[in-house]
Parts: sequence; C-alpha cells; structure tokens
Amino acid sequence: MAFEQTHATTRDPVILTVPGLGNSGAGHWQTRWEDTLPDCRRVDLGLWDDPHRNTWVNKINLAVERAERPVVLVAHSLGCHAVAWWAEYERLSGGGSLSKVIGALLVAPPDVEDTPIDRRLTRFAPVPAGELPFRSVLVASRDDPYMPFGQARALARQWGASFADAGAAGHINARSDLGDWTFGRLLLNRLLPRPLSLDEGPARYGTGERRYIDPALRRLGA
Repeated sequence: MAFEQTHATTRDPVILTVPGLGNSGAGHWQTRWEDTLPDCRRVDLGLWDDPHRNTWVNKINLAVERAERPVVLVAHSLGCHAVAWWAEYERLSGGGSLSKVIGALLVAPPDVEDTPIDRRLTRFAPVPAGELPFRSVLVASRDDPYMPFGQARALARQWGASFADAGAAGHINARSDLGDWTFGRLLLNRLLPRPLSLDEGPARYGTGERRYIDPALRRLGA
C-alpha cells in the first residue's frame, strides 16, 4: 500500500504506550491504539504484577533510545509515574534520551503517596516534584477510584502539564468501555506534529483537508 510507504516521514513520531499495573488487555484503548495507529508500539515493562520502579524506568529509556524517530509517550495509570521518574533520572544524569521525547499523554495517574488503593503503588513514591521537560497533557476522570479529581489537577500543575477533564470515566481503562477513546485521540493530536485522522479503519495522518471540532476539547485547561 502507498500509505505504508509514505506515512513514516522524519517528522512523524513513534508513539510508545506505557501501561500501568497489570498491563493493558485486549479491551483497553492503549491496545486498540497499538492495533490501529501507525508506528504505535508498547513498551514491555515486564513485572506487570510486581512492578519495580528502576526496572520500569530502564525499560522506558531503552525503548526511547531504540526509537528511530522522535517519540510521543502515551502512559496510563502507574505508567504515568514511571514516565515522570524516567524524566527525572534522565535530567539528573544528563542523559541524551530526553531530547527525543516531544510530548507525553498521561492518563489517570494514581495516588502513590497519600491513600493508594494498592500498596504496590507506593513503590513509585514520592512523586517527582519538577516539571516535565517536554509538552504533556494529564487526563483525569471525575470518578477515578485511584486518584481524586482535585488531586489530579494539582499533579498536572506540579508536572507543568495541561489538564484535561475526561468526565466520569472511572479509571479510564478497559472497564470504562471507551472503545478507541476518541477524546484521547483528540488529546494525542495536540502532541503530534501532524494530526491523525479519526476516520474509521486504519489511522492515517491528516492532510489538513478536514478539521475535527469536539465540544469535549472545551474541557481542556491550561
């Protein structure tokens, strides 16, 4: 197909998904994105049910280093904290991988410090205090059992991320029954040099001939 030969230009980033505790299953929007979006692949963090912070950070670093083009990270749940810790380690060590990441979509980060539902989450405490060194959007649900909505908004400010209100969507996971999660796709487009089409079927990079306007975008906060 001509599309297969032309979509991966030097300005089209690799999209790396970073799941959280327990990995993302078949009905998860991350898995669906990997099946449909061009150049979208999962970071195999391993130890899915027994997470180890340094191991996950090292796996993210290896995936970013191996990416052949700039990278956009798409993290869910505990994966958001893994991304934040990776950025912190890279900043402190002066690593060169940070320059490859042009943005991060951080979806439903859980509380790892105050009242975490699962004690395994505390392995990623404390939360890195500094702003992320790349553009980011933090998405929160109003009824997420893993993180109060107001606390998520405060975390977005702490990390220097734009804040997006996903409405009442639980933990924004497979149980939320979001399908391809169109709202998330719209947020992802904010981080890409060229927006991806929301047409049915295999995703393609848009040509600018069609514009997508969704009322949900009005819920975005700076």
